[in-house]
Amino acid sequence: MDPWKRPPVPEDAVRYRLFLVDPPGALETERSLLRLLEAILAHMVPLWLQYIWQKQPISLSYHPETGGVPAHLGGCTEFGDNVEDEWFIVYLLRRLTHAFGELAATVEDSDGQFLLIEAAEHLPKWLDPDSSENRVFLYRGELHILPIRVRSGEVGWPLDSVPSLREALDLLRVHGEHCLAEQGVRDALECRLQGYPGKIQANLHKAHCYIPAGVAAVLSRRPDLVASAVSAFYLRDPIDLQACRTFRHFPPDTRVLTSVTFTRCLYAQLQQQSFVPDQRSGYTLPPHTHPQYRAHELGMKLAHGFEILCSRARVAGPEAQETPVSADPLWKGFLRSLQRSNYFRGELEGSVRYRELMSSAENFFRQSVTSSHSSGTRDAGEEVLQVLESAPYSLEELQKQEAQLPREDSDDWLHITPGELERLLEERGGRGVNQGWGASQEARRGEEEEREEEASYSLVAVTRGMKNFISATSSYKGAEFPQSYSLEPFSFNPDAVTSALDRLLGGKDEELDSDDLEEEDEDGHEVTEEGYMGSQEQDGAEALGGLRRYMDEMDRELQTTHIAKSFTYSSKGGKREPAAQNSPPPAASEPHEEELRPLDVDLNLVTNLLESLASQAGMSGPASNLLQSMGVHLPPNADGP
Repeated sequence: MDPWKRPPVPEDAVRYRLFLVDPPGALETERSLLRLLEAILAHMVPLWLQYIWQKQPISLSYHPETGGVPAHLGGCTEFGDNVEDEWFIVYLLRRLTHAFGELAATVEDSDGQFLLIEAAEHLPKWLDPDSSENRVFLYRGELHILPIRVRSGEVGWPLDSVPSLREALDLLRVHGEHCLAEQGVRDALECRLQGYPGKIQANLHKAHCYIPAGVAAVLSRRPDLVASAVSAFYLRDPIDLQACRTFRHFPPDTRVLTSVTFTRCLYAQLQQQSFVPDQRSGYTLPPHTHPQYRAHELGMKLAHGFEILCSRARVAGPEAQETPVSADPLWKGFLRSLQRSNYFRGELEGSVRYRELMSSAENFFRQSVTSSHSSGTRDAGEEVLQVLESAPYSLEELQKQEAQLPREDSDDWLHITPGELERLLEERGGRGVNQGWGASQEARRGEEEEREEEASYSLVAVTRGMKNFISATSSYKGAEFPQSYSLEPFSFNPDAVTSALDRLLGGKDEELDSDDLEEEDEDGHEVTEEGYMGSQEQDGAEALGGLRRYMDEMDRELQTTHIAKSFTYSSKGGKREPAAQNSPPPAASEPHEEELRPLDVDLNLVTNLLESLASQAGMSGPASNLLQSMGVHLPPNADGP
């Protein structure tokens, strides 16, 4: 498919596709993918059920072949403000391709191949957004990148053409071992996904909240609806708040203390917003010094979110009855896969625990499986009302449970110290990927101190790195910073500089190619050698005159400044001499030798860099960023405040 014609991925969303590497015929491919879909859902349902999605859950559906894209299972999930949802999907795809070796996955967002962005420091030079089209796959649990083919007979694909998805999948199937990404690239992805699946629980936050009994009943059946309620409160508008003046669905006089499970992103969104309830709503908060003030405040905000959801819900008529999941042709196969994987844990059919597990499976199936023959999905407000009607509760029973609540989690993770922030930025910047991520913080600090005691603090390394950076040849795409210090001395060719200046100032006549003198002008008239030379001399004289006038004007302006005193000069004997503090600026009438006294380039460079670093006052700035990009890390200013 033409990349310009591909439908763009929405902002804050991720699109994923699962392909059969070796597909059978067209009809058999659809059957195989649908059978795999049932097995995939049953294989991953334990992880998916304990995850709370920010906006949308992962959903898989069958897509027939169209526009050069083979038939596949795929979907698009909007993750909103919680980018961790996106990486959890990457972890699931990686795990699926490991469990089902016949599948290869692609994943992208509005930035394109964000897996490559994560490993940008380790990518080969030829790989960029233009050359990565249909080359990046998750296959057999690892990241694969189709290599380039320079000579005939090599494994890969030419750089000047884009393989189709079918051609790329065939190459991946036949030469999968040659398409395996380099170790540094895979380590960067492994580092980003480190901690899953245990990271699911680590990313949750349990907090005590005073919420209406109806909200507590809904969350006991559908804890995932807390995300929709927080989002509704977080993105509220004046019209939404009008529904919160009466609290028709969740009256505040039924509040009970209960434990609510958030994700860290949802908890931060709810906690960090300042909000004063309308006096007509009946919500009153205790003083800030009250020990349960935070529980009252969180519950008040959460209740507003649920009330806003219900106010947005469409009025459902008799014809809008929800189609049961048993009517979906995929449900029976999915249920058999759940039974084979011991999802029900030996519970007797009809027991309370069995019904709870079945309800969770049905809800998961509605959210995560979409097909062309399925009924339209309800919005979150309709789901809240439906659960509220089907889940009777007792206010007295909920009040009795207040004494048995689990301990709430600490929210110290909301407060990050400067040191922790620096460590997080270094990890996100790609440093330390291959340095052993299981090492303790003390060990990492010791390694940093050991590196600092070496050449990193050497001023010679500063000048050498800067000279290597200036002398490096870069392309039109931008400057390339050296990754390490070069031991080669800085080379300077005075003859080349003199020759360039002579050509610029017209000191030498450049030889002209005779072929250039025989060309015709745009009107078709032949240009003679004499006319060409005359035109060239006239243009050169005008350019030279303008350049000399510009240089003279610059000299006159600089003569009235003290720029000359800001440099350090080298004496004729090689001894460095700073410019005289009270000496007048050099005039045009001084001897030529005095004007051309050589500057001590290294000392001036180091002096200016240190002054720039000092002016940053420990903050990030151009000098520190430039030096760190070249691998030079200077110590903090011990003489500063």
